[in-house]
Amino acid sequence: MKLLLSLIVLLCSLTIALPAFAGMPVDSELLSSLLAEAEIHNPALQAAREAVDVAASRIDQVSALPDPMLSISLMNYPIDTLRNDKTPMTGNDFKLSQMFPFPGKLATKRELAHQHELWAKAKYEDLVLQVRQQVRDTWFKLSFQRQAIGLIQTNMKLMDDFIRLTEARYQVGKGLQQNVLKAQVERSRLLDRLLGLQQDAENSKARINSLVGRPTEQSLADIDEPVEVSYTPSLENLRKLARQNRPMFGAFDALIGQSEQKGKLAKLDYRPDFTVWAGYRFRADDLPDKGTDFVSGGVSLNLPFPNAKRRAAVREADASLRMAHQQRNEFTRQVDLALHNGLTDLQQAQQLVKLYRGGIIPQAEQTYKATLSAYQVDKVDFLTLTDSLMTVYRFRIDLARAESDVQRSAARLLATTGLDDIAQSISPSLDR
Repeated sequence: MKLLLSLIVLLCSLTIALPAFAGMPVDSELLSSLLAEAEIHNPALQAAREAVDVAASRIDQVSALPDPMLSISLMNYPIDTLRNDKTPMTGNDFKLSQMFPFPGKLATKRELAHQHELWAKAKYEDLVLQVRQQVRDTWFKLSFQRQAIGLIQTNMKLMDDFIRLTEARYQVGKGLQQNVLKAQVERSRLLDRLLGLQQDAENSKARINSLVGRPTEQSLADIDEPVEVSYTPSLENLRKLARQNRPMFGAFDALIGQSEQKGKLAKLDYRPDFTVWAGYRFRADDLPDKGTDFVSGGVSLNLPFPNAKRRAAVREADASLRMAHQQRNEFTRQVDLALHNGLTDLQQAQQLVKLYRGGIIPQAEQTYKATLSAYQVDKVDFLTLTDSLMTVYRFRIDLARAESDVQRSAARLLATTGLDDIAQSISPSLDR
């Protein structure tokens, strides 16, 4: 029955995920290898894995009985002789005792530690999503930067041709010196932009290397052209997916569970703990009663007074529980806001890509070609030609940025919903 219910829940989650993330491209081979490398070597993830081990190791510690106590006492030795055969009260005591917490305390401590382990595991799983999102985000940012560098370098070659053309026209008296200077200024601006993008690309490469645990100066292979993201999930589906799959929701549930167990433990602290003990006294054989040995045993318990500190512990646990609920509510609000903003950014970037590809860039290229033809027959001036060329250049840069923004927005949505692996596993069949 449990297996059937689990299958139904899984199918329901996939039913929601399929229409929500249809069209999500598969990571390239290089990006996939970087993501896998980050999961193994990222220092923050390594620390989070160790935190899970620490939390798991505490379960058996807190749920174990306290160590038994063994005491050895030399009892009632007379101070004048310090001999054990002068008085029948003299003897050597061996005492063994074991403290037993009130029933329920150890189980509660074990469950409290278990909830802490669940909290650490969920935080680790969520951190994996965030690190993968950071790698993807920087990867697609670097993709844009390298595309922009290529566009600028191509544009600089065209500008070099223009400079040679204007210089030739100026030498034969058909051009103006200001046209030559204008072309040189535009080329200098392109060079300035190129240097800035190269620095940004170097910083992005260093960040990726840092995220995956590599030396920051290590080189990266060429990045594939961005794949179009065609899906448009609904905000309602994204919210449902986030609540079902985002590990941090489970983490806050575990945090609430911890506070509940703390409250239960604080109330159990009103109950006494018991100590069971047994003793054996060895006596000298030459005593008047032939030194018969004694045995003894008993039970002791602590008296849970005063109650002021216990009442304070209960109040603390109640406040901790209320705080945990509010923290979960705040996290829910942040997730909903992030999904709304991410979906808005995705849709806007998708619209910009369509606009640049389908209208603006083709029109700007036609305008540039017409302006170049007109310039060659002296129907427009050089400033009009350079403005036309720079307009095409800016629109192509804007298209590359919009394509990158689509990928980055999609990566943020995946990380926010917690569906990173599911989306990657279902997208190939959907694209076919």
